[in-house]
Amino acid sequence: MSIPNPTEEGTSPVRGTATGPMAALFDAVAITIFVAIGRASHEEGYAPVAFLHTLWPFLVGCAAGWSITYVYAHVRSSDFFGHDFRPDRVVPVGIVIWFCTVTVAMILRFILSQGVAVSFVIVATVTLALFLLGWRAVFAYLGRRAAAR
Repeated sequence: MSIPNPTEEGTSPVRGTATGPMAALFDAVAITIFVAIGRASHEEGYAPVAFLHTLWPFLVGCAAGWSITYVYAHVRSSDFFGHDFRPDRVVPVGIVIWFCTVTVAMILRFILSQGVAVSFVIVATVTLALFLLGWRAVFAYLGRRAAAR
């Protein structure tokens, strides 16, 4: 018996679901917006190389979170091909991705002397929580609303 894979249903905000690629795109866009807002607030400009220099540690952290949650979903699953990886869920996937995004990015920024002032860590943590968990919470709300119909 095959277990249906909810990630293959497609992306539909109305149903409260997002496929893996679409969820990854939402995360990348959210992180890019975070970096753009940060660079604008410090009047650092948008030169492509400088922008990417700020962006890549956060994307690497996000990829680490995605990798951990994806592997965990497969290890935890009783059927390797019937995994229950739902990248659009706030708990636990969204929280792990958010935590890894911030943690890995700050470690990389520290190693590369890009600056990790306490105020920046707090702002990045809160803002990325809002962005990375926010779209997932909206999708969950829309999914519950659709199920209630």
